[in-house]
Amino acid sequence: MYEIQSERLTAGEYIDFLKRTDLGSQYPKERFEERIPRLLENASISLVARDEAHRVVGVLMGVTDFAYWLFVTDLGVDRSCVRQGIGRRLMKAALALAGGEKDIAVYLAANEKAVPFYEKLGMKKADEVMKYNHIEWTEFTVE
Repeated sequence: MYEIQSERLTAGEYIDFLKRTDLGSQYPKERFEERIPRLLENASISLVARDEAHRVVGVLMGVTDFAYWLFVTDLGVDRSCVRQGIGRRLMKAALALAGGEKDIAVYLAANEKAVPFYEKLGMKKADEVMKYNHIEWTEFTVE
């Protein structure tokens, strides 16, 4: 049994969670320890799934205007808890919190391995997304 609620994690809690997920490979190495606290503080939506032992097993963070758009920046589940519906429940809760299925369009940048999961949720690849990215980006995995 997992409980999902709006919650702001500390940087230490989130980094510990990233070590137990595939989500930790989505961040650049540059100033990682400095930037994670800003991410956690400024996400419009911050949902956390915890198990009965109160351990973080899932996280969803996103940016929204609560009227039209939700951009999911982070969605991850502890490797030991995948395929239990946690990611699906987090996405459903985020969509409801942002304003609901009838009003909110959801966008995200999906890791190639996660595309099948998002397709099962009914999401489709979007051609019209643009990006502007001139930041330093050294790939690494949080360990």
